[in-house]
Amino acid sequence: MNWNFELERFIREKVTKRERSLLADDFSRHAAELHARIDGKRVLVIGGAGSIGSHYIKALLRFDVASLCVVDISENGLTELVRDLRSAGTYRIPQDFITYPVNFGDRVFEKLFRAHGPFDIVANFAAHKHVRSEKDIYSIEAMIENNVLRARGLLDLLLEAPPEHFFCVSTDKAANPVNIMGASKKLMEELIMAYADRLPIKTARFANVAFSNGSLPLGFLDRLFKRQPWSCPLGIRRFFVSPVESGELCLLASIMGESGDIVFPKLDEDRDMIPFEQVAVDLLHALGMEPDVCASEEEAREKMRSALVRDCDSALVGDQRIEVRGQRSEVGGQRAEESDEDLSFIPHPSSLIKWPVFFFKSDTSGEKTFEEFYTPGEELDLEKFVNLGVVKNAKRRELAEIDKIFAALKGLFDSKEVTKANVVEVLKDYLPNFEHIETGKGLDQKM
Repeated sequence: MNWNFELERFIREKVTKRERSLLADDFSRHAAELHARIDGKRVLVIGGAGSIGSHYIKALLRFDVASLCVVDISENGLTELVRDLRSAGTYRIPQDFITYPVNFGDRVFEKLFRAHGPFDIVANFAAHKHVRSEKDIYSIEAMIENNVLRARGLLDLLLEAPPEHFFCVSTDKAANPVNIMGASKKLMEELIMAYADRLPIKTARFANVAFSNGSLPLGFLDRLFKRQPWSCPLGIRRFFVSPVESGELCLLASIMGESGDIVFPKLDEDRDMIPFEQVAVDLLHALGMEPDVCASEEEAREKMRSALVRDCDSALVGDQRIEVRGQRSEVGGQRAEESDEDLSFIPHPSSLIKWPVFFFKSDTSGEKTFEEFYTPGEELDLEKFVNLGVVKNAKRRELAEIDKIFAALKGLFDSKEVTKANVVEVLKDYLPNFEHIETGKGLDQKM
């Protein structure tokens, strides 16, 4: 195995295939204006412990903000964010920096918002982002509540003290959505656009963030560290940006965009869209291994078990050799009980040159085989930014119309007989380009 593997280098060379950030030229072009609009400002970031939110903060802290308040439901994520920022020693962390493990839909959030505000810049990254979150009516209700209904409360709160810049993250899956997650983000876009004449609102649709929390590529590394086989869909192509680029893109959109703008990266389908199986194979090669292609999940698990048992006969932990004998093992002459986790970390570093991988044809609900950032009829500005495009004529509905769809959704969720199909039908009535892909299978049924 290649123990000199560097993830950031791998992303540059094999995933984004860019040595420089996609946004480097845009940051250079707008440097003076960015400083003028960010330096000395009070900032609130919601969902700041996640992959995109944390990199937004890192991009922001190249500038001299007066204060930074970060909210996220992940207490552990906030802890790591603080440790990461302070340990790096490269960020301009303001004296007034505080984090809160709070849901932005809770009453306590309103209290801290009023106590620490008013804010000049507000960015919201709190969202359900996985297609798997439409598995049943309960997960669907939670997703729509988080992605849409709570956003309404946040917008009304912002009206009390309007910021100079407000950003709410969207997704490429909002363009011609085929899953409920994408439809919920499209609905979120239309909700915030209804406030665009009263608040300086911007959003962004962008590509998959390479090796972000919960992503399939990061799952490959998690499976590797846990000595588990891989599972990878075939023919699912995605655009990718690096974690750093994701934060930079959102910062540029939030600060330099105009109210009502939907920003997206200028990426080329032939050059930049790559299939997940290519990422998997390239990653194994970078680690000095080859895929051991399996015909089923069962075969992949069995090959993994066999390899672990074989390799544990002569394995190293630190500089000590382990000899496996029945249900016990000896480490440096001392006997130790063998736990279920013993086999997860002791294969010899030079072993497992071939890693079990189950490649399968995707058959789950809501899975789109390709990505797109805009739809026919949307007016594009491709001149303002070097490597970003902007949708300029996003549809703006009246709040009365937004309230009508909200009432329909809440009515469904209050019903004891509501089904996933009912929600899809209501969303289709409201979003004519929503073409849900239903197969009856979800990602929680797969390895």
